[in-house]
Amino acid sequence: MTSSRDPQKSIGFLLKDVSRLMMRRFNRRARDLGLTQSQLQALAFLVPREGINQAALADLIDIQPITLARLIDRLEEAGLVERRRDPADRRAVNLYIGKNAAPLIDKMWEFAAETRRDALAGLSEQDQEVVIGHLQHMRMNLISCEQELSDKVPPVPKRDLKGDEE
Repeated sequence: MTSSRDPQKSIGFLLKDVSRLMMRRFNRRARDLGLTQSQLQALAFLVPREGINQAALADLIDIQPITLARLIDRLEEAGLVERRRDPADRRAVNLYIGKNAAPLIDKMWEFAAETRRDALAGLSEQDQEVVIGHLQHMRMNLISCEQELSDKVPPVPKRDLKGDEE
């Protein structure tokens, strides 16, 4: 495949634009839930990973841990998330879905399914599976590239308090 300078034929541009449009559509549906896109995203990532710590969740969502901490504070106040001490590490706190979250999460997934149907309208089930398969393949390719890159990057030397390398 040749490279193109036409954004309408650029895979990166198209993926970003489709993602943006899907998020806009989803957010219009979800605005009455009273949560921000980031809060909904945190819940979506937490559902299948209950017991994860905040740092790992922040990494998954690709936001700073301090930003996630404030976001979790608000979700905890609403009874949507619970923080619990890690029995294996007294210093660690793990995250769980809160008692008030189930109806909201059900509605969130309903809106996601409706948005997905909108985006995939006109494609056969077979074509939808092909698109998803190709996207999964691309994702794995990029994860592999990132892993290879991180394996090649030398560790940064640690410095003591005086600024000397160890």
